[in-house]
Amino acid sequence: MTTIYVGNLPFNATEQDVKALFERHGKVESVKLINDRETGKPRGFGFVDMNGFQMNGRPLRVNEAQERPQRPRQGGGPFRR
Repeated sequence: MTTIYVGNLPFNATEQDVKALFERHGKVESVKLINDRETGKPRGFGFVDMNGFQMNGRPLRVNEAQERPQRPRQGGGPFRR
């Protein structure tokens, strides 16, 4: 099972809304939206537990792509033309 953090949710989103959204991509085991302890109001994030996908017996992992930091260019040496 894989737990996915979901952020920036609309404050009026329900667990059923989020479940319906993620069920398009696989079996959802559970959804837990987080509320503020003092006010009880939604905080705009939660967690979705899903069964992972496999391809040819290998479990697939999905992560958000991150930009690579730029590497400094190397100066030319005496043998570089």
